[in-house]
Amino acid sequence: MPLIPEEPQIPESAQGPRVTPAAGRTAPTPRPVPGPRSAATPRPGSPGRGPARPAPPAPRPHPTPAAPAAAGRKQAVDRSAAQLQLIPAPAGGAVDAADEAVDLLLDSGRAPGDILVLTTADQHPWAAHELSFGEAAYWAQHDAGDDVFFARTVNAGRCASRSVVVVAVNGDLDDSAARALSDMRERAGELLVACGDPQKINSALGAGV
Repeated sequence: MPLIPEEPQIPESAQGPRVTPAAGRTAPTPRPVPGPRSAATPRPGSPGRGPARPAPPAPRPHPTPAAPAAAGRKQAVDRSAAQLQLIPAPAGGAVDAADEAVDLLLDSGRAPGDILVLTTADQHPWAAHELSFGEAAYWAQHDAGDDVFFARTVNAGRCASRSVVVVAVNGDLDDSAARALSDMRERAGELLVACGDPQKINSALGAGV
Protein backbone atom coordinates (compact mmCIF):
# COMPACT_ATOMS: atom_id res chain seq x y z
CA MET A 1 0.00 0.00 0.00
CA PRO A 2 1.47 3.29 -1.05
CA LEU A 3 2.31 5.75 1.62
CA ILE A 4 0.42 9.05 1.49
CA PRO A 5 2.66 11.89 2.45
CA GLU A 6 1.41 13.82 5.41
CA GLU A 7 0.30 17.38 4.85
CA PRO A 8 2.85 19.82 6.13
CA GLN A 9 1.85 21.43 9.40
CA ILE A 10 2.04 25.21 9.35
CA PRO A 11 3.22 26.57 12.65
CA GLU A 12 0.82 28.89 14.43
CA SER A 13 3.35 31.70 14.33
CA ALA A 14 3.32 31.60 10.53
CA GLN A 15 -0.43 31.80 10.08
CA GLY A 16 -0.63 35.56 10.55
CA PRO A 17 -2.29 37.47 13.34
CA ARG A 18 -5.68 36.35 14.46
CA VAL A 19 -8.49 38.85 14.47
CA THR A 20 -10.54 38.42 17.57
CA PRO A 21 -13.45 40.80 18.24
CA ALA A 22 -13.03 42.75 21.45
CA ALA A 23 -15.12 41.43 24.26
CA GLY A 24 -18.48 43.11 24.51
CA ARG A 25 -17.98 45.19 21.36
CA THR A 26 -20.78 45.18 18.82
CA ALA A 27 -21.00 46.62 15.36
CA PRO A 28 -21.89 50.32 15.44
CA THR A 29 -25.55 51.07 14.77
CA PRO A 30 -26.32 54.21 12.76
CA ARG A 31 -28.11 56.88 14.78
CA PRO A 32 -31.45 58.10 13.45
CA VAL A 33 -31.45 61.66 12.18
CA PRO A 34 -33.86 63.72 14.26
CA GLY A 35 -36.82 65.04 12.31
CA PRO A 36 -38.69 68.30 12.66
CA ARG A 37 -40.21 69.14 16.03
CA SER A 38 -43.77 67.87 16.29
CA ALA A 39 -46.56 70.40 16.11
CA ALA A 40 -49.19 68.00 17.44
CA THR A 41 -49.65 70.05 20.59
CA PRO A 42 -49.75 73.71 19.58
CA ARG A 43 -49.61 76.38 22.23
CA PRO A 44 -52.96 77.61 23.43
CA GLY A 45 -52.30 81.00 21.92
CA SER A 46 -52.33 79.63 18.40
CA PRO A 47 -55.08 77.06 17.78
CA GLY A 48 -54.95 75.68 14.28
CA ARG A 49 -52.06 77.82 13.08
CA GLY A 50 -48.94 76.55 11.44
CA PRO A 51 -45.55 76.34 13.09
CA ALA A 52 -44.46 79.75 11.83
CA ARG A 53 -46.20 83.10 12.17
CA PRO A 54 -45.23 86.36 10.46
CA ALA A 55 -43.35 88.73 12.71
CA PRO A 56 -45.15 91.89 13.89
CA PRO A 57 -44.32 95.10 12.05
CA ALA A 58 -42.16 96.44 14.87
CA PRO A 59 -39.22 95.09 16.89
CA ARG A 60 -40.23 92.30 19.21
CA PRO A 61 -39.94 92.57 22.98
CA HIS A 62 -37.01 90.87 24.63
CA PRO A 63 -38.26 90.04 28.14
CA THR A 64 -36.04 88.67 30.86
CA PRO A 65 -37.02 85.15 31.94
CA ALA A 66 -38.61 84.86 35.33
CA ALA A 67 -38.90 81.95 37.70
CA PRO A 68 -42.17 80.01 37.32
CA ALA A 69 -44.99 81.09 39.59
CA ALA A 70 -46.87 78.59 41.71
CA ALA A 71 -50.21 77.62 40.21
CA GLY A 72 -53.15 79.65 41.45
CA ARG A 73 -51.00 81.80 43.71
CA LYS A 74 -51.03 85.57 43.47
CA GLN A 75 -47.56 86.94 43.61
CA ALA A 76 -46.57 89.80 45.85
CA VAL A 77 -44.77 92.03 43.40
CA ASP A 78 -43.38 95.52 43.33
CA ARG A 79 -45.70 97.40 40.98
CA SER A 80 -43.14 100.11 40.35
CA ALA A 81 -40.81 97.50 38.81
CA ALA A 82 -43.22 96.63 35.96
CA GLN A 83 -41.84 97.43 32.52
CA LEU A 84 -43.92 98.66 29.59
CA GLN A 85 -43.19 97.53 26.02
CA LEU A 86 -45.09 98.66 22.95
CA ILE A 87 -45.43 96.67 19.72
CA PRO A 88 -46.97 98.90 17.02
CA ALA A 89 -49.55 96.99 15.00
CA PRO A 90 -52.79 97.70 13.13
CA ALA A 91 -56.00 96.59 14.80
CA GLY A 92 -56.25 93.64 12.41
CA GLY A 93 -52.73 92.47 13.28
CA ALA A 94 -52.76 93.11 17.04
CA VAL A 95 -53.72 89.54 17.95
CA ASP A 96 -50.96 88.13 15.72
CA ALA A 97 -48.46 90.48 17.35
CA ALA A 98 -49.65 89.40 20.79
CA ASP A 99 -49.28 85.71 19.86
CA GLU A 100 -45.75 86.37 18.66
CA ALA A 101 -44.94 88.14 21.92
CA VAL A 102 -46.28 85.16 23.88
CA ASP A 103 -44.15 82.76 21.84
CA LEU A 104 -41.06 84.84 22.58
CA LEU A 105 -41.88 84.99 26.28
CA LEU A 106 -42.29 81.21 26.47
CA ASP A 107 -39.12 80.61 24.44
CA SER A 108 -37.20 82.90 26.80
CA GLY A 109 -38.18 80.76 29.78
CA ARG A 110 -41.35 82.35 31.12
CA ALA A 111 -43.77 79.90 32.71
CA PRO A 112 -47.11 79.70 30.86
CA GLY A 113 -48.95 80.41 34.11
CA ASP A 114 -47.17 83.77 34.36
CA ILE A 115 -48.86 85.16 31.24
CA LEU A 116 -52.30 86.74 30.76
CA VAL A 117 -53.41 87.86 27.28
CA LEU A 118 -56.27 90.37 26.88
CA THR A 119 -58.05 91.63 23.77
CA THR A 120 -59.93 94.91 23.68
CA ALA A 121 -62.50 93.83 21.06
CA ASP A 122 -63.18 90.33 19.70
CA GLN A 123 -62.16 87.33 21.76
CA HIS A 124 -58.85 85.68 21.01
CA PRO A 125 -59.53 82.52 18.93
CA TRP A 126 -58.35 80.32 21.81
CA ALA A 127 -60.80 81.95 24.23
CA ALA A 128 -63.65 81.69 21.73
CA HIS A 129 -62.89 77.99 21.27
CA GLU A 130 -62.71 77.24 24.99
CA LEU A 131 -65.89 79.19 25.72
CA SER A 132 -67.73 76.89 23.32
CA PHE A 133 -67.41 74.24 26.05
CA GLY A 134 -69.01 76.50 28.64
CA GLU A 135 -67.90 79.31 30.92
CA ALA A 136 -67.35 76.99 33.89
CA ALA A 137 -64.70 74.95 32.07
CA TYR A 138 -63.19 78.13 30.62
CA TRP A 139 -62.75 79.88 33.98
CA ALA A 140 -61.59 76.65 35.61
CA GLN A 141 -58.51 76.88 33.39
CA HIS A 142 -57.93 80.41 34.65
CA ASP A 143 -58.24 79.29 38.26
CA ALA A 144 -55.78 76.44 37.69
CA GLY A 145 -53.18 79.09 36.83
CA ASP A 146 -50.82 76.71 35.07
CA ASP A 147 -51.19 77.89 31.48
CA VAL A 148 -51.44 81.04 29.38
CA PHE A 149 -54.95 82.46 29.76
CA PHE A 150 -56.83 84.58 27.21
CA ALA A 151 -59.72 86.93 27.96
CA ARG A 152 -61.22 90.28 26.98
CA THR A 153 -60.46 93.52 28.78
CA VAL A 154 -64.12 93.70 29.88
CA ASN A 155 -63.39 90.60 32.01
CA ALA A 156 -59.99 91.80 33.23
CA GLY A 157 -61.37 92.46 36.72
CA ARG A 158 -62.13 88.76 37.08
CA CYS A 159 -58.60 87.75 36.13
CA ALA A 160 -55.95 87.26 38.79
CA SER A 161 -52.78 89.31 38.56
CA ARG A 162 -49.94 87.70 36.65
CA SER A 163 -46.31 88.60 36.14
CA VAL A 164 -46.79 89.41 32.46
CA VAL A 165 -49.86 90.91 30.77
CA VAL A 166 -50.09 91.13 26.97
CA VAL A 167 -52.84 93.38 25.61
CA ALA A 168 -53.93 93.23 21.97
CA VAL A 169 -55.72 96.43 20.96
CA ASN A 170 -57.67 94.72 18.17
CA GLY A 171 -60.40 97.36 17.94
CA ASP A 172 -61.34 100.84 19.01
CA LEU A 173 -60.29 101.78 22.52
CA ASP A 174 -63.52 102.89 24.17
CA ASP A 175 -63.51 104.33 27.69
CA SER A 176 -63.92 100.91 29.31
CA ALA A 177 -61.06 99.33 27.33
CA ALA A 178 -58.84 102.37 27.93
CA ARG A 179 -59.42 102.14 31.69
CA ALA A 180 -58.69 98.41 31.60
CA LEU A 181 -55.44 99.01 29.71
CA SER A 182 -54.39 101.65 32.24
CA ASP A 183 -55.31 99.32 35.10
CA MET A 184 -53.25 96.50 33.56
CA ARG A 185 -50.21 98.73 33.78
CA GLU A 186 -50.64 98.68 37.53
CA ARG A 187 -51.61 95.01 37.82
CA ALA A 188 -48.88 93.53 35.63
CA GLY A 189 -46.30 92.23 38.06
CA GLU A 190 -43.21 92.65 35.90
CA LEU A 191 -44.10 93.41 32.29
CA LEU A 192 -46.95 94.88 30.25
CA VAL A 193 -46.75 94.33 26.49
CA ALA A 194 -49.23 96.46 24.51
CA CYS A 195 -49.82 95.58 20.85
CA GLY A 196 -51.70 98.07 18.71
CA ASP A 197 -51.88 101.68 17.56
CA PRO A 198 -49.24 103.65 19.50
CA GLN A 199 -51.32 106.83 19.58
CA LYS A 200 -54.34 105.04 21.06
CA ILE A 201 -52.20 103.24 23.61
CA ASN A 202 -50.34 106.42 24.60
CA SER A 203 -53.64 108.22 24.99
CA ALA A 204 -55.11 105.46 27.14
CA LEU A 205 -52.05 105.31 29.36
CA GLY A 206 -51.85 109.09 29.61
CA ALA A 207 -48.11 109.14 28.87
CA GLY A 208 -45.68 108.54 26.04
CA VAL A 209 -44.23 105.10 25.75
